[in-house]
This record gives sequence, structure tokens and C-alpha cells, in this order.
Amino acid sequence: MNGIGQGLQEYFAWPWMLLAMPLPLLLRLLWPVRPDEGIPALRLPQAQTPLPVVPGVTQLRRGLGWLPFIAWLLLCIAAARPQTLGPIQAPPQTGRDLMLAVDISGSMEQPDMRLGGRSVDRLTAAKAVLDDFLERRASDRVGLIVFGQRAYAIAPLTRDRESVRSQLRDVMVGMAGRETAIGDAIGLAIKRLRAQPAEHRVLILLTDGENTAGVLTPAKAAELARAESVRIHTIAFGGDGDVLSMFGISIPLPGMQAGIDEASLRQVAKLTGGQFFRADDANSLADIYAEIDRLEPNSSEGQALRPRIEHYWRWLLAALLMAVLAGLSGQWRRRR
Repeated sequence: MNGIGQGLQEYFAWPWMLLAMPLPLLLRLLWPVRPDEGIPALRLPQAQTPLPVVPGVTQLRRGLGWLPFIAWLLLCIAAARPQTLGPIQAPPQTGRDLMLAVDISGSMEQPDMRLGGRSVDRLTAAKAVLDDFLERRASDRVGLIVFGQRAYAIAPLTRDRESVRSQLRDVMVGMAGRETAIGDAIGLAIKRLRAQPAEHRVLILLTDGENTAGVLTPAKAAELARAESVRIHTIAFGGDGDVLSMFGISIPLPGMQAGIDEASLRQVAKLTGGQFFRADDANSLADIYAEIDRLEPNSSEGQALRPRIEHYWRWLLAALLMAVLAGLSGQWRRRR
């Protein structure tokens, strides 16, 4: 019995609907047909003796009388929702596991960027580009690290992009110190990415300076990243020189260099199998993130599923057909 019940549950979504099948028979037992209703005779007003009905017609009438009951049985089966399991499917799920490391040292407050026709500091421009980048990453898992004199992980790898964007909007220049600890930021990212599959360990590091603080040097951190299969894309972000801001007007000073250690960032990217990029404005930074988006596809299969195929409509059509035949047979019997 347990096997039968399990089989019904596997084939029917609502097997309890089958309990309604004997309902017409129960009603027939509770309210039986009167004896004179079953006499197979035709009474004529002008005749005193009933005329017997032809036996073949009587048998046909009895057979057609079962059509409503058959229609009821088919309707109960349709109501129980018969189903079968389809072939196993594993839908593709495209996503990326990216750790973002953003420099918030003192140099990121230099207002040498243009955004929306106005001058803004480097961190504001980077936030705007990263916010748009996160908005488009619907299926990615993204984490956020900020660094200055120290490195801090303020958002773990997550699909909650809105949470990461909110954390990014709240960071300010100097929150982690005025100096730049690039090596420590890489080391912290390595720790956060160890739990991910080796092919998914990607760090995107954005900085506008050179390593001036921390325990690890960028070269040593790059060697550790290579040993842990962490691929690092480095972005050197900033203008060609410093600016002097007076009364809301930014005056470029070409004689003062931006102080970006491009050689070190190139070495980090090369050692880990990543790419080095140079962005001198918000537009070029947006183009770089679009290129990284192309370089880091991560195609993985979703959870395997077996879809259920509904078959109730077949039984419902059969029930409707039986009901139509029962109606036609009733009209035919009245004419006879």
C-alpha cells in the first residue's frame, strides 16, 4: 500500500482529488432509483398494454447511461493534476566573483577629474564609475576593500549589489589613513578569495599612488597572489599632474607629477596573469571596467532541475468529450 501511495504522489500533484471518484455511486446508494423508473416499456395514451422496447435499444440506453459517470472519473483524474518528470536540466548561470580594492588615501581628494561637466575629486569620479559597473553586474558576486594606510574589507563577496554600492557611497578620503598600503590591500583580498574556486579568484585594484605604508610590498603580495591563483587587474587612476584649487577653479600644475607607480602595478598584473590599465579620466575608467567585464566571464551551471510536465489537459478534454456524448445520448433517448 505504501508503494501505491508513493506512486500516486509521484504521478499526481493532488492525489487526494481521486477520493471524489466514487461520489456518484454513493449518491445513488443514498437516493436509489424508484422501481417504476427502470421499466423498459413505452406507454401510449391510447394503449392499455405497455409496448416492450426492443432489447438492443435497451442495452444501448444502459450503456450510454454510464457516460456521465465516466466523464466524472476523467474529471477527477484531471483535477488530481497528473504529471511526469521531464529530462534533467542544468540552466547556465553567468556570473563573476570579483573583489574590488579602492584607494581612499589622501591623494584621491585631488580635483583633477571631470564628471558631468564639472570638476570633481578622484574618489568621486571612481565612485560614479564603480556604481554604474555594479549596477550592470546582476549575476556577479562582488566584494569591496578600501585601503589607505591600512586595508579594510567593508563588504564580503555577495550578490547583494545594492549593499556593496551603499558601502561604496559612504567611504571618504582619509578614512583608512592618508598613506597608501597597496601590498596589504592585495594580501587582504587573497584571504577573502581563498574560499572561492581557483578559476574565480579575481581582484581589481584601483589606486592613484605608490606603496608608502603597510607590511607587504606590492611585489611580495603579487607572489603570494600567484601562489593562491588570484588574478589581479591593476588600474592606475589619476591625471597627469596635480592641480591647485582656488575659489572653485582647478588650475593644473604640469610640473608636479601624479606620483603613480606604474611600473609596480604593471609587475603585479604581469605576475598574476592580469592586465594593467591606465585611466586619466572618468570616461577612460568606464572603458577599462567594460574591458575587464569582457576579460572575466565566469560561466557556471545552475542547480540541476527536472521540470514537471502537466498532463491534466488530456484528461480534461476526455471528460468534456464524455460529457458532450452524454448530452447527445440524452437527446437521442428523449426522441426515441
